[in-house]
Amino acid sequence: MTFDEFNFDARLLEGIDAMKYKQATPVQEQVIPHILNGKDLIASAQTGTGKTAAFLLPIIHQLISQPIMDDEINVLVIVPTRELAVQIAQNLEAFSYFTPISSIAVYGGGDGPSFESEKRALSHGVDIAICTPGRMLSHLSAGYVRIKALKYLVLDEADRMLNMGFYEDIMKIISFLPQERQTLLFSATMPVKIRKLALEILKEPEQINISISKPPEKIVQKAFVVYEPQKIELIKLLLTEKVYKKIIVFCSKIENTKKLSRELLFAGIKNQEIHSGIEQQERENVLLNFRSGKTNILVATDVLARGIDIEDISLVINYDVPNDAEDYVHRIGRTARAETDGMAFTLVSEADQFKLSQIEDLLGYPIEKAEIPLVLGETPIYNPIKKEKKKFRRKPPYRRNGKNGPSHPKK
Repeated sequence: MTFDEFNFDARLLEGIDAMKYKQATPVQEQVIPHILNGKDLIASAQTGTGKTAAFLLPIIHQLISQPIMDDEINVLVIVPTRELAVQIAQNLEAFSYFTPISSIAVYGGGDGPSFESEKRALSHGVDIAICTPGRMLSHLSAGYVRIKALKYLVLDEADRMLNMGFYEDIMKIISFLPQERQTLLFSATMPVKIRKLALEILKEPEQINISISKPPEKIVQKAFVVYEPQKIELIKLLLTEKVYKKIIVFCSKIENTKKLSRELLFAGIKNQEIHSGIEQQERENVLLNFRSGKTNILVATDVLARGIDIEDISLVINYDVPNDAEDYVHRIGRTARAETDGMAFTLVSEADQFKLSQIEDLLGYPIEKAEIPLVLGETPIYNPIKKEKKKFRRKPPYRRNGKNGPSHPKK
């Protein structure tokens, strides 16, 4: 299905054409008509399915085709992270380039002037505001946000927002909004808490499931079963034995990210780290360098696992096995995009073997266990049995009756 078939405004179609979008993805084919028909929506769709365009395009069309109030916020898009807010704002700017749509990204981590510029936009009105929950709640609580005529509320990556503890913030934000609005909820997974949220904020929603529970077949997946101290040396070997266009190395902890990045630099392997421990402006600069090719290796925490749309990533390495099997799919889904091939390597320590087996259960097939370079020495056997914690029982104190006599508990 082509985008011309949605009967979008000519100005929007010009922006779509400039972005070289031709065929709608399955999630776009199913979502866009419901939004155009004014229906509330709950959609299970992961990053990489085209969901951002699925809600932005029909909303832009409606805003430029119908009368709206210039001094109000007409659309509020709530997302879990600053990076996702910035990315959606960039996509919005591109799609709406030939339209009069105004927008702003509202997120924390900036300096005073950025807060003041947000305040000016939110108090005078802007067509579309893309925000993180905490920052928007700060503005709303101050009482100057023009939001009483809001037409659309979009919750993107809703499951992740709830996992990050934003439920109360989201409900407080919603308490400021008008009852009559169109609400769209997107989530990669549909646990009970998401369905509970949907019942509270949606009205007779259409339900769509485009969730991808398995990574694309074109991703070559390999697992390297090693001891924890062998990981850094293995990473160095993997990054030097072959040239890759762009690489993301995922770590589960900030300290692992810092240590690995430092060790790679010492070995002459240029890279940049990105995690919540560095300033927002630096994070944006790191992403800009990666997109432009100035840096081709990122060492990152899961801040990049979802929602960040960067093409040309040829290799994803899991330095740590993710705690959740679904997160594995999100991580390696950064590669093999836009009809390209990709590779995903996972380093598996003894402690993480059971986690990998859970990922294999989700995938429905075993991940190939790669041969370990001999230079690393002996490696562990892959035997993913869940280790139960030993229960220690306090023994009663004993006393001896004689040098070699029997022992009896003290009474």
